[in-house]
Amino acid sequence: MYLGVAAFFFGSIERIRYAAALAVALAGLLALVVLALLVGRYPLSLSDLPMLKTVVLEIRGPRVLAAALVGASLAAAGTVYQGILRNPLVSPDILGVSSGAALGAVVAMILSMNVFMVQILAFAGGLAAVALVYWIASRLRGHDPLLALVLTGVVVGTLLGAVVSLLKTLADPLGQLPAITFWLLGSLASVAPRELAVAAPLAIAGLIPLALLRWRVNLLTLPDDEARALGADPGQLRLLVIAAATLMTAAAVAISGIIGWIGLLVPHAARLLVGPGFGRLLPFAMLLGAAFLLAVDTLCRAATAVELPPGVVTALIGTPLFLWLFALSRRSW
Repeated sequence: MYLGVAAFFFGSIERIRYAAALAVALAGLLALVVLALLVGRYPLSLSDLPMLKTVVLEIRGPRVLAAALVGASLAAAGTVYQGILRNPLVSPDILGVSSGAALGAVVAMILSMNVFMVQILAFAGGLAAVALVYWIASRLRGHDPLLALVLTGVVVGTLLGAVVSLLKTLADPLGQLPAITFWLLGSLASVAPRELAVAAPLAIAGLIPLALLRWRVNLLTLPDDEARALGADPGQLRLLVIAAATLMTAAAVAISGIIGWIGLLVPHAARLLVGPGFGRLLPFAMLLGAAFLLAVDTLCRAATAVELPPGVVTALIGTPLFLWLFALSRRSW
């Protein structure tokens, strides 16, 4: 009886702490949204309503929403991959989605396609790369399936990266090469409402199965035989979860370019604050990811006269933060 009362008491405390952490993260994100809408090259004044409407709704608003969407999607994908692949060093591009998206975007730029087609080919390239990785890994018999999947992703990603480098050497150095270079560095400057309207439903479509299966995803952190003993089919569940996370990553990369460290750093920070349970970890990591990229993008716009690429800034900030989190967490992952 006393044990049951104690378990209920401590469980209530954990729920209150988790709700408080979610509330703080959400409040921080909303504060960053307001700050991002107000900060910029053009000062805003309530007396100039036409300018205020134009800047907020047509310029800064879509960019703020895109930063939140991309950050949340990459953080969610990183949380999924680190959990189901049982590897704390995994990020959303481990299965080649970023390399495939980069190849699709570079091909579109070489062919002088418009911005929308660049994003479409980047999205298709990311999905095709992960499909290729999963198909190759499934044909490698006699190996641990998770190890085969990760190693295949690394190899295919390296190959696609080499093809991207080859295409860069063949690109027009005056027009195409600068565009390719800036896309690979990542940027949210060119995101328009039309692109956001396409990427957001795709990201939400990837999030829905993750939310519905959030309690079963915890089973994938166990060995496959234990997961089967608990009534799960780890192969089918892993395929569905990877497809959902890849859909979110491809949608994000298609509109933002390559922005690293979010899918690696944010899940570690979220896990340190709310624990490893996927049901609790996923929404908290998404809030942290959205807030992190929104803060970085606002810094990139406001820090200097020339806008900084967020892919570079996330690496500069993410490296010391990751080392600090690693030193702070003294428990095994």
